[in-house]
Amino acid sequence: MFDKYMICEEGFGNVVEDGQVVGFTFLARLPYYRGIGLSMVEDIGVVIDGEPVSRQDVRFTVRGRTWTLDEMEREYTERWNFGEKAAVTVRRPNGLAPGRHRLQLSERIRVSYLPFVPTTRDAKELDIPA
Repeated sequence: MFDKYMICEEGFGNVVEDGQVVGFTFLARLPYYRGIGLSMVEDIGVVIDGEPVSRQDVRFTVRGRTWTLDEMEREYTERWNFGEKAAVTVRRPNGLAPGRHRLQLSERIRVSYLPFVPTTRDAKELDIPA
């Protein structure tokens, strides 16, 4: 429904921990007009420059808490609210080189009144500054 707004223009960059680049991050929104419990997010798929990212390398952060996608399946108290920007982080040694990158995001969410599980997609070209 709000698929073209899933990937935010700001917040794209490499992640540095203890002086080492350990991956990259971007901000994402829910493609649904209501908030949902985190356990209802069945998958967050990331493709960077045509290369799919392993599910095990994706982390989701909202309101200061971080989960793996497997941990989200069992998270029944926290929600992802409509319009709220969440950080999606990909663990990737050395992160991304400076320059333009094509980022593709897919979110598969479970909605109680739908007889199917929709997967919504967005793609944008974003820059990592030098």
